[in-house]
Amino acid sequence: MKQKIGKFHNIINPNHRHDEEHERATDEKRTRIAESHRFESFAPERDGNKIKWYVDGRDYFWAVSVALERAKETIYIADWWLSPELFLRRPPYYNQEWRVDQVLKRRAEAGVKIYVIVYKEVAQALTCNSAHTKHALEGLCPAGKPGHGNITVMRHPDHNVFENAGDMTFYWAHHEKFIVIDYALAFIGGLDLCFGRWDSRQHPEADVHPAGVQNEVFPGQDFNNNRIMDFQSVVDWKSNELSKADYGRMPWHDVAMGVIGDCVYDIAEHFVLRWNFVKRDKYKRSEDFDWLTLQGREGEMEDLIAVQRPKHPVGEYIHHPLSPLEAKPWANEDPGTVHAQLVRSSADWSSGILTEHSIQNAYAEVIRNAQHYVYIENQFFITATGEKQTPINNTIGRAIVDACVRAGKESRKFRVIIVIPAIPGFAGDLREDAAMGTRAIMDYQYKSIHRGEHSICGQIKAAGVDPTNHIYCFNLRSYDRLNKTPAMQRQEEKSGVSYQDVQRAEAEEIMGEGIHGSKDDSSSSDGQGDDSGDEARERMVDQKRRFESSREESGTHEKITSVDSVAKDAMLNEGKVSEEPWEGDPEAEKENFVQEELYIHGKVLIVDDRIVICGSSNINDRVSLNSC
Repeated sequence: MKQKIGKFHNIINPNHRHDEEHERATDEKRTRIAESHRFESFAPERDGNKIKWYVDGRDYFWAVSVALERAKETIYIADWWLSPELFLRRPPYYNQEWRVDQVLKRRAEAGVKIYVIVYKEVAQALTCNSAHTKHALEGLCPAGKPGHGNITVMRHPDHNVFENAGDMTFYWAHHEKFIVIDYALAFIGGLDLCFGRWDSRQHPEADVHPAGVQNEVFPGQDFNNNRIMDFQSVVDWKSNELSKADYGRMPWHDVAMGVIGDCVYDIAEHFVLRWNFVKRDKYKRSEDFDWLTLQGREGEMEDLIAVQRPKHPVGEYIHHPLSPLEAKPWANEDPGTVHAQLVRSSADWSSGILTEHSIQNAYAEVIRNAQHYVYIENQFFITATGEKQTPINNTIGRAIVDACVRAGKESRKFRVIIVIPAIPGFAGDLREDAAMGTRAIMDYQYKSIHRGEHSICGQIKAAGVDPTNHIYCFNLRSYDRLNKTPAMQRQEEKSGVSYQDVQRAEAEEIMGEGIHGSKDDSSSSDGQGDDSGDEARERMVDQKRRFESSREESGTHEKITSVDSVAKDAMLNEGKVSEEPWEGDPEAEKENFVQEELYIHGKVLIVDDRIVICGSSNINDRVSLNSC
């Protein structure tokens, strides 16, 4: 109570984390370190790294599943959203042991310490339900069972005025997505461990399987189309109000990377800083959360990672890594060839530090010095070219203008390729009042790129250079065909069960297994120990049985010639849609085609085939100017 009441004083002192002598000394120390590094980052440039790229979710999540299964000591996970019921390998029916919660449960039972930080959403605006994430993960290993206490989840920031009076952050969010395993390997990029992110390079939109619902790839809420309907109650993860027999999903393009080498330490240090800051900010008087100390940040340097040592500390001080850095494989094996540096967007509210926007510094400098081309792939593109585009203030747009004007004056071939979504991924008709926020984002993007004299194109033209020679903008769209065959429709009629009911029953079977605590376990606070759903589950099982029993009578037991997805035909050197077989009336086939934007979620900058910036940073003020 004293801690909560004390936070009201912060209302009149927003600088309360930086006004005492020891806090000013720490800030000065951090500033000196950053000023000595490129882009004013907290982390130095490091040689000898090994980097592997993962384009789209299938290969990334498979690699994560392998790495998590091999963890021996510690796992750090930072996510905007984490879905415990996400399958890392597909099809889910044949890979049930590779659900995120199942993997983490096995590692916790093996003695691995797992630390998770997730964004605590504003419930009125987002459906991430971080409370479900926390309860589901921490309930995996109940008291008295192997692994109890080995999974700890923090949610931050708070949005309750009585708990966080002077530090309200309604409009800011933790957006990072990274994993550190045993200080030996890290994953970082645009992919959360959450629903809607798994996809393959073919980007299928269809998930109807006449040969058997066990072949489904996107169970429950993992089958999603943000433009039609956003995620609903994610605590009921197996539910889905979109019928796969009537709608296609929104395909998802993303980029991430695996890292081995010295940069892993910098990613881990950032996680430890955030952990200790949240411990201090929210859990200072909780014994459930320990302080983390770090090799290389001991003694007079431990303030860099926000370690505090009050007279009466609550919680232990756990030194990481659990085995010395010198024993890590990358410290002894052949080094890699990649010169790399960690940059970030971080500030007082998120990490307890003075503002650092080394991501924006890196973007601006790398773009400004480009000689041949700049490739940008991002979920958003909102930037400014100067001081005349209030309220937008980040200057990535000005760097693009400078690079294009210089190339134009030198008569040098130079391209800036920008790939963003056609429409931001929010549900609703753009003509309706509810879509005002979506229209505002699009308006800012138009004004950033080409609308008005202060846009990127406007400023390039004002300098006497033709912007159409340099600026190229793209979005992606794809199509598919729902394999809703006449035989499957007869099967629905004869059984009296719709395919949507069958897909729900399948999700119940593979996602409803209660591993979040037994019925007599009080830690199971997500309803898994409740008998109230038994009747509904039995009804779903019966519906699936009736549907399958009518297979032979309806003809779906025979060999099916039409494929479950034709999305691959949109790829170069693949087949032709016109040559794809179809069972039934060709006119009816037309009704089964679906199309949707291919949502761009990657956050990538590539310059001159020499430099890449990849992470979770969108191009807007919330990220570039470290409000996120």
